Formats: sequence, C-alpha cells, structure tokens
Amino acid sequence: MEDGKNAHLILLFLSGAVMILVGLDLVTDYASGSSGSHLLLEGALLAVSGTFFVLAVKRLLSANKEILSLKGDMAALDQEKERWQQETHQLLAGLSVKIEKQFAHWKLTQAETEVGFLLLKGFSLKEIADIRNTQVKTVQQQSQSIYQKTGLASRAQLAAFFLEDLLPPGQPST
Repeated sequence: MEDGKNAHLILLFLSGAVMILVGLDLVTDYASGSSGSHLLLEGALLAVSGTFFVLAVKRLLSANKEILSLKGDMAALDQEKERWQQETHQLLAGLSVKIEKQFAHWKLTQAETEVGFLLLKGFSLKEIADIRNTQVKTVQQQSQSIYQKTGLASRAQLAAFFLEDLLPPGQPST
C-alpha cells in the first residue's frame, strides 16, 4: 500500500516537473522567436502534461478523502465490535455460571466438568486429551460418564440442552 502511494506521489511530482519544464521551454522558445508549429507542438505537450497533472491531483485528493472516510468507518466498526464484545462477554459469563451450576446439579466431577465445557466448545476428544494432558481413552470414559449422569446420549444433546432456550423458536411449518 505504501509503495503504491509513493509511486503515485513520484508520478505526480514528475508530471508537475514536466509541466513546469515544458512551460519554461515554451516561454524561452517564444522569446527567441521559434516557429509557430514548434510553439504549437510544445503548447500541446504543456496542455497534455497539465491535464495529466490536474487529473492526478484530483485523483490523489479523492483517494485521500476515501481513506479518511474508510478510517472513520473502521473506527465506528471498532467501537461497535467493542460494544458487542462487552455485551457478549457478560452474557457468556452468565451462561458459563449457569452451565457450571447444572454440571454441579448432575454431580459431575471437576474433571468431567472440564471435559463437558470443552465438549460444548466443540473440541474433539483428541484435542481435549491434548489440552488436559491425558489419554484419549480417559476423555472417552469421562464423556461417557457425563452422558450417563446427564441422561443425554451425545455431545449434540448436551449442547442442545443449554442452547435450546437461547435460540429463537422455530417457525411453524405451513
């Protein structure tokens, strides 16, 4: 991005320099009595370089205006993201407490509670074993114990137990 900006600035500077040099040459040629066709040719070159310079300046100003607008949009999005994260963090903290209370009601051990949270977060049994520095077979046994104590048959049912009330009701079929 910065290289492109530098390249544009260099081109803008060069087009301005060409315009000035052609203008100066045109003035000196006119003063020295050059032919009309030569002056006309240099005048056309001055007009082309001047047009290019003006268009480049307009494009640069437009790009800067767009950058400022995008920076403003980004700042607004960052504020919205921060607000959303704060609200969500509070909700998730409350949900986490409720889940932990339900795990205690089911009389899950501390290890089963940890595995239960990791199951709800979507980790595979292998990932849970790695996180907890244990064997996959141990995690399998703990997850089976969770399902027996809760009366649920699977990870999906465990997640649904907690998520069912959070999601809006399904639309009745017509």
